[in-house]
Amino acid sequence: MRKTNIHRKTTILLLFIATLLACLALSPGAQALTPAPDGGYPNQNTAEGDDALFSLTTGSRNAAVGFDALYSDTDGLDNTAVGGYALFSNTRGTGNTAIGTDVLYSNTTGSTNTASGLQALFFNTTGGSNTANGHAALVSNITGSFNTASGDDALVSNTTGNLNTANGADALGSNTIGNRNTADGAGALFYNTTGSNNIALGINTGQNLTNGDNNIDIGNDGVADDADTIRIGTQGTQTKTFVAGINGAAVTGTAVKINAAGQLGTAPSSARFKEEIKPMDKASEAILALKPVTFRYKKAIDPERTPQFGLVAEDVEKVNPNLVARDRDGKPYTVRYDAVNAMLLNEFLKQHKKVLELNSTVAKQEAVVSQQRKDFETAMAQQQKNFQSRLAEQEKQIEALAAGVQKVSAQLAAANPSRGGLEMSRSAPQVVLNKR
Repeated sequence: MRKTNIHRKTTILLLFIATLLACLALSPGAQALTPAPDGGYPNQNTAEGDDALFSLTTGSRNAAVGFDALYSDTDGLDNTAVGGYALFSNTRGTGNTAIGTDVLYSNTTGSTNTASGLQALFFNTTGGSNTANGHAALVSNITGSFNTASGDDALVSNTTGNLNTANGADALGSNTIGNRNTADGAGALFYNTTGSNNIALGINTGQNLTNGDNNIDIGNDGVADDADTIRIGTQGTQTKTFVAGINGAAVTGTAVKINAAGQLGTAPSSARFKEEIKPMDKASEAILALKPVTFRYKKAIDPERTPQFGLVAEDVEKVNPNLVARDRDGKPYTVRYDAVNAMLLNEFLKQHKKVLELNSTVAKQEAVVSQQRKDFETAMAQQQKNFQSRLAEQEKQIEALAAGVQKVSAQLAAANPSRGGLEMSRSAPQVVLNKR
């Protein structure tokens, strides 16, 4: 009975050994590198999986885990592939890390790429220093370098674009050759194809941009034809803006304006921005009908209720509708004080011209009066001179007449001494000279 049991045990043992040997002979792993997986391969290489590192010759410090992982690698260095077909085509690329099925599948000589997710950087061949995390992230990239894609289908269409950063599913999803774009948020810059140097922050931000350059969209979808444009927020969504570091900060420069579309800028004065230029003439007379008022803003606008001085837009509209700016509903919103100031200047210049003309007239009149005064004074002087001359002549004549009378009187007295010259003297005419 004991011999039978021993024989039976021996038979079972032999069958087990034979079966084990047959399994080892049929096992696909029997064709892998020697020694078997989990062993220490030459040049610090590690392989785990059928045909992992199958073509390796002189490469070193590579780690391949998965079916056909790093299959074509010959002399590449410092590559890590985890997943079926990961880094399958890599031959000489170095410093690559691929985690996931088909990750960096087509890479041949590209180096220092890092990819994680199904088919991430699948078509990359020679592009280097790319980072792709997410399903199909940078899947179409071929030679583009220094790109970063994080999220499913991020930079999915990129082929040769460089220095792009996409964070979020579908971010920069249509980009092909655009460079130096940054998209943060699912769908951000999704339709950008060839545009470069664009920045988009927020879900679907900048999604309307296609090939424009140097745009910055924050919380805004952007506009297809935009270039060199900054858009922050969405009209109708954000209704208030608070920016620190402005109030109380002393600065000189040009006043900032905002139009009905929300665009910021400064109003130009150069003729190259204008047309139909003509004198203001009487158009400025409208301001003479304006009614300045004092007021206080409602507490919601000005909690301090500071006294204000200005105009009411509705009143100004009645005088001249062109002097008011309107809100998006077409209602009067504010007064175009810059236009009012220009009209004031025109009225001032008109009045100044009138004052100059009046001053000129007065000056002419004063000149005439002055000349008339001079002429009068000259005439008076001449008349005085003439009067003095005639007076002197008359005095001479009177003196001569008096002398003649005295001579006659003396002759009469001498001719008739009895009567004496007394009577003659009594009857002789008396001449009195008034020299005044």
